[in-house]
Amino acid sequence: MPAPHNYRMTENPLLAPWTTPFGVPPFDLIRAGHFAPAFEAALDAHRAEIAAIGDNPAEPDFANTMEALERSGALLTRIASVFFNLTLSQATPELQAVERDWAPKLARHRSAIALDPGIFRRVAALHVRIDALGLAPDQRRLLDRRYQGLLRSGAALDQATRDRLTELSTRLATLHTAFGQNVLADENDWTLALAEDQLGGLPDSLVQAAREAAKERGQEGYVITLARSSVEPFLTFSTERALRERAWRAWVARGALHPDRDNASLVREILALRAERARLLGHTDFAEYRLVDTMARTPEAAEGLLRAAWEPAKARAAAEREELAAMARAAGHNDPIEAWDWRFWAERARQAKHEIDAGALKPYFALDAMLAAVFDTAKRLFGIRFEERADIPRYHPDVRAFEVTEADGTHRGVFLLDNFARAGKRSGAWMSSFRVADALDGRVSPIIVNNNNVAKASPTLLSFDDARTLFHEFGHALHGLLSTARYPSQSGTAVLGDFVEFPSQVMENWLSVPDVLRRYARHVETGEPLPEAVLEKLLAARNEGQGFATVEYVSSALIDLALHRVAAPETLDLAGFESDFLQSIGMPEAIGLRHRPIHFGHLFAGGGYAAGYYFYLWAEVLDADGFEAFEEAGDPFHPDLAAKLRQVFEAGDTRDPMELYVGFRGRKPAVDALLRKRGLAA
Repeated sequence: MPAPHNYRMTENPLLAPWTTPFGVPPFDLIRAGHFAPAFEAALDAHRAEIAAIGDNPAEPDFANTMEALERSGALLTRIASVFFNLTLSQATPELQAVERDWAPKLARHRSAIALDPGIFRRVAALHVRIDALGLAPDQRRLLDRRYQGLLRSGAALDQATRDRLTELSTRLATLHTAFGQNVLADENDWTLALAEDQLGGLPDSLVQAAREAAKERGQEGYVITLARSSVEPFLTFSTERALRERAWRAWVARGALHPDRDNASLVREILALRAERARLLGHTDFAEYRLVDTMARTPEAAEGLLRAAWEPAKARAAAEREELAAMARAAGHNDPIEAWDWRFWAERARQAKHEIDAGALKPYFALDAMLAAVFDTAKRLFGIRFEERADIPRYHPDVRAFEVTEADGTHRGVFLLDNFARAGKRSGAWMSSFRVADALDGRVSPIIVNNNNVAKASPTLLSFDDARTLFHEFGHALHGLLSTARYPSQSGTAVLGDFVEFPSQVMENWLSVPDVLRRYARHVETGEPLPEAVLEKLLAARNEGQGFATVEYVSSALIDLALHRVAAPETLDLAGFESDFLQSIGMPEAIGLRHRPIHFGHLFAGGGYAAGYYFYLWAEVLDADGFEAFEEAGDPFHPDLAAKLRQVFEAGDTRDPMELYVGFRGRKPAVDALLRKRGLAA
């Protein structure tokens, strides 16, 4: 890297030091055309670093091997973090073209590093002597996890097998990219235009969001899109049953709306390549391969948890369906409850039972107020503060930027918040990083980003579920921001897959703390707090519809495991498999999978949650049990418990996750807390 100089003086800003505030990427200077030459330079630099480590004539030790590996690839990591964050949140045709070209090249490079024989020899030589090296606990875990990771990559196998594994990784990267871009294209292209007389039942906030969506697309009137924040409220409130059906059918067909981008063939090939990879590495199937490196350890353990919730959820859903059908008949609607009807009648049942009108509730959940609630919760629990800064670079005008500091004013990190749905942005909500925290060569502070997909309006109002998502993603952000890990590969969310959702899911609980709602759930126009009677009804209604919600989620997690255990996926009739599988588990009528395989981005737009969608329920066992500790203490901000919880957030992958949890809770988690939380306990 060249010596520091003003970042505006270089031809390619990706290859120069960044002298922006806190080293945030200079987004205003970065163009799609900068990435290819930057990637070329970064790959060359990384190859040279790896060769220097692998060919080092000195005896392997922790510093010249493990710490050298931790320092290697820094330029590539920096460039890739910018690139992939932009392709998720601000995709352009130019960026997508670069992604199609470079995703397989980067996958091939990662595979080459993981399978490098010189690196494996040195790491293996160290691992043999692990007990004699006098390592600190985090160093010992780093060495053991690196060694096991190299074995799981195939580094100990023969050259021909290693070459085939590289081919598989390269092809999978191409397929993942195509899958995600197909879904995004379907979400961008499909719209449902509404006339004035087709707005029946829609709350004012959704009408305004539909007007904004039309304006963004250069249209008059109102538009419903396939963003969850648009289509799901439409299915909940619209009195136009025929339009609800049309929207629902398009929503569940994402990934197959256009014949030129049908994802079924991609799913088959992805599954086949993953299955081959698992067999080459000595496993029966991909699910077995994947879960060895998790808290669950086996597909049977993961499925056991899902099945424990499945039967109670089905029974609850059946009772809910009878209730909805009775309500519909009483209103003169004698047709069976279909998938496009469930949310509509469920909302009316909730209103009738708990006297809560979700549309009337939204003015009490303004986005800015809920963001203030999130920040205040972090301050009360962990002592950190968020100050908005106009001088921090942002990649889109919608993004807000905050400096995060400790109570004594010490800089902790930067938090970028990108809340709104827009064309070119992937649907859903997620956390990512532009830079992770580490302390290998002096403290490096993190740059964390949260993405949501809230429908933009003025003011922007949230549903209670939207507010819960805000808290959830903020939990991931705190996991990254609070990290004190010494080594980058142990930082923040770099934990076992089925532990990564614990910090995010446990944070959701604070939205329902009465004191938080009393402070921040205030009417956007009058400033009046949420009436106490309504607050009590809102909390009482939290478990309403849990049969539907649990069935929708658990069925998706079960089919994920089943797909990754298919013996010959290359011949799979995906639609037939989906239908047969749902029949085999007794899927309740009129409830669909939360994610059908053709648009299941968690599984097929990347590999992070492949055979791992169960992670959310596994983590919910921890979060339900963990928050009960605060309830038992009688204080949701109990300082001793908050300090122990912060240690979990800080640790990253420096310790075993169950050890971390027990250190916080004092014992292992109990699954009964999950069933109580979801209202499914007998």
